[in-house]
Amino acid sequence: MTQLIDGAVLLDEVEAFHRRFNVFPTQSAYVAVTLWDAHAHLIECFETTPRIAFLSPEPGSGKSRALEIVELLTPRPVTTVSASANALYRLVDSAAGLPTVLFDEVDTIFGPKAGADEALRGFLNAGWRRTAGALRCVGEGSNQNAQIFNSYCAVAMAGLGSLPDTVLTRSVIIRMRKRAPNEKAEPYRQRTHEKQGHALRERLAKWADTVRDQVANAWPDMPEGVTDRPADMWEPLLAVADAAGGTWPDRARTACLELISAAHDNDEASLGVRLLTDLRDKVFCGDDRMPTAVIIESLLHMEDAPWGDLDDKPINSRTLARLLGQYVTPYNKPIKPRTFRTPSGTPKGYYAEDLTDAWTRYCPPPSGESATAATSATPQVNSGEPVAPTATPNRNTAPESATQPALAG
Repeated sequence: MTQLIDGAVLLDEVEAFHRRFNVFPTQSAYVAVTLWDAHAHLIECFETTPRIAFLSPEPGSGKSRALEIVELLTPRPVTTVSASANALYRLVDSAAGLPTVLFDEVDTIFGPKAGADEALRGFLNAGWRRTAGALRCVGEGSNQNAQIFNSYCAVAMAGLGSLPDTVLTRSVIIRMRKRAPNEKAEPYRQRTHEKQGHALRERLAKWADTVRDQVANAWPDMPEGVTDRPADMWEPLLAVADAAGGTWPDRARTACLELISAAHDNDEASLGVRLLTDLRDKVFCGDDRMPTAVIIESLLHMEDAPWGDLDDKPINSRTLARLLGQYVTPYNKPIKPRTFRTPSGTPKGYYAEDLTDAWTRYCPPPSGESATAATSATPQVNSGEPVAPTATPNRNTAPESATQPALAG
């Protein structure tokens, strides 16, 4: 009679094994890495497989050691510091089964000195979802046939700095750091500890076989607010936690929220989103319109903002129009400057009503705050005149320029 394996106890042991050799930054990191190890044994049950990325700003932060322990615990591991996309496609399509690909020193592939490896990036981006693949010509000379190569497989990465945004958004991010004097880790000796890790790997594989049907049909409940791509990433890990039971379902959801929040806090908003946010919170501040000249002046006076140095030049009206033209008004028209009347003339500028849709979609305010809540004083023109009427505009009255066509500027 086959002895049943307690999934919760087994994951506890896997976590304890990591804790012997890895010093992760948070408790949630141990939970995520343990679940990721286990999910690699069940990868064929899922629609997606999150990448896991061990990143740090400096060498000597334990990234490579993290990959070494992951390698012991995951099925068919292949560790590399350099690989072509075509080689990886063939590796995934081999008869041996889906590999667990471990990329060390990934910064040498995507770092600023390496240039962009678009083919490899395509492999990493496509391979996180089961349905994606690469179309390649196979054959000799003129005898070529189109063939789809699969790229779906578990991938763990370690490197300095960061990764392309398209890879980061598909990854559970563990931000490693140098050990503090009071943080200790057991010295890792491959000849001794490899056998211990492989014994755990074999037990993970046996346990996976007992819960495969349960996991394949699972639709784990997501923590409140976790939707879209983060939900796709965490669904396999939460399914594993639910199958294991014990404290793991609760711990997994706590880790999910914490690591998603941490990843979001470290994201650098795109230039367009940064511009929209600055316009809403620091320029318009509740006003219904703003001349382009005042917008430019306000942006250039912002501390710790990129507007004074865009490609070695300060932002100007043309750049402003180009950045805002990527977004649309509530009527699905590109945002463009319009001419309106002020006491001092008819400048071109932007209406808040044209920006409201983009503000709502790309930079929603904190809960309970209005998208046009004032966060700083109303900007002033050079002559000291207010840039908008002091009286509250009548929302039922069309703007003064409503009969004029939108003008580019």
